[in-house]
Amino acid sequence: MSTETPAPERLTYLLVDGENIDATIGNSILSRRPHPEERPRWDRLLTFAEGQWEQPAKGLFFLNASSGLPMAFVQALRAIGYATVPLSGSGDDKVVDMAIIRTLAAIQDRAADVMLVSHDGDFVDQMDPLVDGERRVGLMAFEEFRNHGFAALEARGMEFFDLEHDAKAFNTRLPRLRIIPIEEFDPLDFL
Repeated sequence: MSTETPAPERLTYLLVDGENIDATIGNSILSRRPHPEERPRWDRLLTFAEGQWEQPAKGLFFLNASSGLPMAFVQALRAIGYATVPLSGSGDDKVVDMAIIRTLAAIQDRAADVMLVSHDGDFVDQMDPLVDGERRVGLMAFEEFRNHGFAALEARGMEFFDLEHDAKAFNTRLPRLRIIPIEEFDPLDFL
């Protein structure tokens, strides 16, 4: 009988910059505040992360709670499996960015994979050392709005996933203007 302890199962950390995604949907895609059906189904991101790399995912959802905590939203996130990270700071502090940067730095010391859900170029420098050839690193965002700084990381092996088309995070089709690969072109979408 073996007394060896099995190696712990590898984990994907799914780090969600929710205010960045919400702002991109509202300001850049819709030009208005999104209706509930136009917001991501956050549970689908966890399911996608687990299925994509065939391992458990731990979702961390970062919230700026400087003006208070949206308890109904927090409870909903927790019910679907996210660890919510409510943060506060002075009016000038980008508390969500600061916390995600610190978390990415802490992941460097772990044998784990990471998927970041954001368009924000403030994370490129912290993602860079994670793209080390030993771990899987991904960015989930809207392709047309992701920061161009991520392109160099993608060339080195970082994977990119579109929130709408790959992760299927929405119940409704968003009015995005995107370049359509010819194999995906359906003329009925335009008629």
